[in-house]
Amino acid sequence: MSPSCDICQRIARTERGENAFTVARTRTGYVNLADTQYHEGYTIFVAKRCVAELHELEPDFRLSYLREMALVAEAVYRAFTPKKLNYELLGNDVPHLHWHLFTRHADDPRPHGPVWEDLEFLRALWTNSATPEEARLTLLKQRLLAALEATGLTLEQRFV
Repeated sequence: MSPSCDICQRIARTERGENAFTVARTRTGYVNLADTQYHEGYTIFVAKRCVAELHELEPDFRLSYLREMALVAEAVYRAFTPKKLNYELLGNDVPHLHWHLFTRHADDPRPHGPVWEDLEFLRALWTNSATPEEARLTLLKQRLLAALEATGLTLEQRFV
């Protein structure tokens, strides 16, 4: 863990039970609903290890992490039935491996472009205006957890 890394700090809060958006811990990472649910089901899969690039992970851990990411994506798809699922691994701002799994639904306001072109989505990110109420967040977490369990993914800990 790096004390200067925002994601490492979020992981520490998760382990203390202070992150309401975490759904589960796997062998290689953490499954979190994004704080902003403008795209309902938007999930982030964070690596346990604080590295900036995939190639920095040891080969066996890297393969496990990628396998788990695919299973998390499958669970997101099962839980939220999007029209399309977008995958992004950026890390330009926070250099700690984390996948953005964006659910793109039929009513998506910009269905043919990346989410980053949707000014309303960006506004929701910047202002936290699409943060779900506690009851809704609990329901979303339960749906995702049930779908994670259905994939057969080994969960070290559940946070629901």
